[in-house]
Amino acid sequence: MPLGDSITDGFTSYPGGYRVRLWQLLAAARHTVDFVGSMTNGPAELGDHDHEGHSGWRIDQLDAQIGTWLPQSDPRTIMLLIGTNDLNQNHDIANAPARLSGLIDRIRAAKPRCELFVATIPPQSNATLEGRVRAYNAAIPSVVAQKGRRVHLVRMYEALTTADLADGIHPTKAGYDKMAPVWYNALRAVPSSLVPLRTASASTR
Repeated sequence: MPLGDSITDGFTSYPGGYRVRLWQLLAAARHTVDFVGSMTNGPAELGDHDHEGHSGWRIDQLDAQIGTWLPQSDPRTIMLLIGTNDLNQNHDIANAPARLSGLIDRIRAAKPRCELFVATIPPQSNATLEGRVRAYNAAIPSVVAQKGRRVHLVRMYEALTTADLADGIHPTKAGYDKMAPVWYNALRAVPSSLVPLRTASASTR
């Protein structure tokens, strides 16, 4: 389940976003790919258009709906990238890491055997917003570290620069294509994330 906001959707420059190149990388490595979610978009070269990328949404808005989506989609693995809109909407910024922590807890309670990958958010061109991004990202590793062995940190921020942004916030196609290998390498580092639960070894359960 690709889970997040407009950056997961691929808003502005490239419908499908990082999901296009990520699907291609996984398919090329002979992984059977089934993206899941209630949303759908993307070009023909994206083999599976499903996702949960909701443009303009904050952490609390995902949290309010995740309990509905998880039983419907039953994801084996979740890729979570969220927080940009909390910062850009100036929505109780100081407590954004705590809201992220609560969302992770809700996902873990609903799907305790799911592998959850939590990414830092991309940079922004506006200096004030970029300061917020850096502070928020700095808090994410300690949040993830408290959540157990099935929650994994993905350092997405370092993969992009402001030159990779289409509008100062959302990546260009080239930027999204830089994001995909970061997700791909994170998933490959946790082999159980790429196989169904029924075929995972006892040691991964």
